Amino acid sequence: MKLRYFLCSTVIVASSSLWAHVNSPDVFYDGQAGPYHLLVTVRPPAVVPGIAEILIRSEGNQVDKVDVLPLKMVGAPGNLSPTPDVAERSGSDPQLFTGKLWIMQRGSWKVEVKVAGKLGAGELEVPVPAVSTHSATMNAPLGALLALLGVALVAGMVGIVGAASRDAKLEPGAAPSPPQKKRALVLMTCATLVLIGVVWAANKWWTVDASANARLNYKLPQMGVSLASGNVLHLQLENPNALEKIIDPTQLERIKRGGFRIPDALRLDDLIPDHGHILHLFLVRMPDMQSFWHLHPDQTGVAQFADNLPTLPAGHYQLYADIVHNTGFPETQVATIDLPALTGSALTGDDSGGSSLVVANDVAQLSDGYRMVWERDEGAGGKSPASFKAGDPVWFRFRVEDPNGKPAELENYMGMAGHAAFISDDGKVFAHVHPAGSVSMAAVALAENGESEPAGMSMRHDLPSGEVSFPYGFPQAGDYRIFVQVKRAGHVETGVFTARVEK
Repeated sequence: MKLRYFLCSTVIVASSSLWAHVNSPDVFYDGQAGPYHLLVTVRPPAVVPGIAEILIRSEGNQVDKVDVLPLKMVGAPGNLSPTPDVAERSGSDPQLFTGKLWIMQRGSWKVEVKVAGKLGAGELEVPVPAVSTHSATMNAPLGALLALLGVALVAGMVGIVGAASRDAKLEPGAAPSPPQKKRALVLMTCATLVLIGVVWAANKWWTVDASANARLNYKLPQMGVSLASGNVLHLQLENPNALEKIIDPTQLERIKRGGFRIPDALRLDDLIPDHGHILHLFLVRMPDMQSFWHLHPDQTGVAQFADNLPTLPAGHYQLYADIVHNTGFPETQVATIDLPALTGSALTGDDSGGSSLVVANDVAQLSDGYRMVWERDEGAGGKSPASFKAGDPVWFRFRVEDPNGKPAELENYMGMAGHAAFISDDGKVFAHVHPAGSVSMAAVALAENGESEPAGMSMRHDLPSGEVSFPYGFPQAGDYRIFVQVKRAGHVETGVFTARVEK
């Protein structure tokens, strides 16, 4: 039985983090650790420092032990790394191992997975971006309880001061004199004022510290877009997470002079190619989502890109721009624009899309009588689900057939068998997923060998001819569109499917 059939029995609860995939933070990675075929799912913490959950599923029963270790993608050498944690084997599923890992800093991480078993040892690295999108808050009942306990503590300390000054020197059974009572009252008043001052100062310090920490929370970049010269789309990337914007310049300069390590900063002059392109731009007309485009604008300057748009129908378009920083941290910038009907150039290179795409439940019609079939039966644990559950990982498998029902010959499309975009009907959830998972290919290469672009990517050969698959889990309930792109006969085809996700 193939590993893809096992994925559906694993349940992950998605967090609300924002990072490269908008509102879709969980990491799915299908890779080879030596002789072992593994599926690794990582749920990054919503607040950093925090605990990440990791699940490792093996294809067979040959795995005896799995060690996991979180490491900065770029940074501390191995001799400064913590001791690896041993992932626990599931009592009900011997092919599933689970663990929890502390992520101590914001930025680009990788989880080192070491496997030992009957076939020897193996290892793989999984890129994991970690950011805080909000500060953890205390719930009201707990806050009220702690406030009452704090008042009781202050009252107890004041009482101790009064008792010590009034009764400490009395003989057993003797009553304090009026001067002793007066002295005790004065000291208790002073103690009350001092303790109130301490509480006020502590609260002030905590408020300032919490505010500084909140400024470090990740903010989803809203890039600038404009249309000029007929059909030329201009993009201006934004960086609301730049250190200069979240840390006072004077304080930042003082930190630099003091030689202290500055936390990882996101810049816009450090972008690296991801499977051949610096930026992957997705345009989707809302709300019908029938006009979908996957383009690759040219870089015209630092954080500036431009592209000659193809022929497009008029409408309100949601834009998603995928980039990868040289630390391996992936990011998606978003924008919206109202476009008139455009008469543009024919698609060239890796650009693809269509303006009158028809959504399907199970079978999408392609050109020349070809069709794309969503294999829900095998892709969902042997059952054809009427709906999906939020947080349940699923292996999405698609088969491309010729008019006679025979498997189509798929070609390499930007280094892989296909690409998929999962988008909620309101546009608030977006994920660009590859056959290897939701990770950036550039980040995978950086995690494995320190190079930002792999020497050569190839299509997977463990799937039957004409098939492509994507591991992914819907992060929240709602209606979704799945855009699946494959290359055949020198042309990129796009199949569109709909999915309903329940809580």
